[in-house]
Amino acid sequence: MSAVVSQPFAAIALNTRIAFLVELARRLHQYGTSAPRLEMAISGAAQRLELVADVWSSPTAIIISFTDMAQGEEGVAQTTQVMRLAPGEVNLARLCRADDIADRAIAGELDLREGFRQLRLLGRPDTPWEQAGTIASYGLSAAAIAALFLHSSWVDLVVAGVIGVIIGWIAILAGTRPRLAVASDVICAMVATTVAIVVSAFVVPLAIKSVVLAGLIILVPGMSLTNAVREISSQNLVSGMARMGGAMATLLKLVFGTVAATQLCSAAGIHARDYALPALPPWTDYVALLVGAVAFAILFRAALRDWPAVIGAVIVGYLATRWGGEISGALPAAPFGVFLGGLLLGAFSNLYARFAHQPGAVIREPGILLLVPGSVGFRSMSFLLERDTPLGLDTAMLLLTLLVSIVAGLMFGDLLISPRRSL
Repeated sequence: MSAVVSQPFAAIALNTRIAFLVELARRLHQYGTSAPRLEMAISGAAQRLELVADVWSSPTAIIISFTDMAQGEEGVAQTTQVMRLAPGEVNLARLCRADDIADRAIAGELDLREGFRQLRLLGRPDTPWEQAGTIASYGLSAAAIAALFLHSSWVDLVVAGVIGVIIGWIAILAGTRPRLAVASDVICAMVATTVAIVVSAFVVPLAIKSVVLAGLIILVPGMSLTNAVREISSQNLVSGMARMGGAMATLLKLVFGTVAATQLCSAAGIHARDYALPALPPWTDYVALLVGAVAFAILFRAALRDWPAVIGAVIVGYLATRWGGEISGALPAAPFGVFLGGLLLGAFSNLYARFAHQPGAVIREPGILLLVPGSVGFRSMSFLLERDTPLGLDTAMLLLTLLVSIVAGLMFGDLLISPRRSL
């Protein structure tokens, strides 16, 4: 939240102020705000509304105790709100809208009751067009990842894109079907693997592992792992460990789904022709990067006016990571490259927040998506389930190194240019 002049809110009913803050916390959580940033934002907003708020946030719950400043130093909490919530997903347009509503209400430009009503309206379900865009973004993201990181062939890229669209459709269905949502990760992994094996067996040979990984890449919890380490490093231990546990559970479900589908296809006599076709020419990396950046803008539901910032952040993050890996003489996903990418994105997000008066998440969240090592975690779990323990542990150590590198980069970015907004 941006700094504004304090307003005399003591005359406003206590319940009105509390209701506004509770709804604001609910929306920030729903739109993917991490625990330390949410707690800082709500505490700061409460202080400007002449309240003291003790906030505890986790991936599935928020607890807030409110004390009226009018009671003085001896005041005790008058109300404690407990909210049970589903883990949030990044929605940049609605996050920016919630931030704007909060700023206007705190500045006295918007009545708190009207602000509460506008925050409630943000909870509307996605329109059919928004759902269609999300499904398309899954397919474009899968194709872009296949080209950028897996250096697949044209056929692999197309099949990965088709699998991504199917996964996106399942994800949309799971959003309104609780029973499907519980098993959606396993179902998506089984569908992706089955489609890849069937196409490879009867249509054209594919690089199976690369195609399956690219198709599932949006479901691989690389962002959750990164946020978990960020929260643990900021001493939000409960939230960080809970998020880490959820991410590991998702990885296990995805790996189990791929293994189960492989065994079922083998039992049915369907055997993939795992053959690497000629890779795409180098120039396609830049086309894939642009396509992927547009796909991430849609995936994170950025407002159209923020698309240039999102696309620029994705491109800067990828090129910085690639350049850092090259000068260190290692792979593009080398720890130094990831650190450099995180450093630049952390600094740029704070600059953007200062001058655009928008949450820095517009730059930070989509920008680090190509840096997060979700695919490394997926491969580590795969090796362990295949009983290749040495390679699985070696890959797990690489995962840990990359996670620490990106979080360190973001922290140093905050030191380089200090944030002036909580989000």
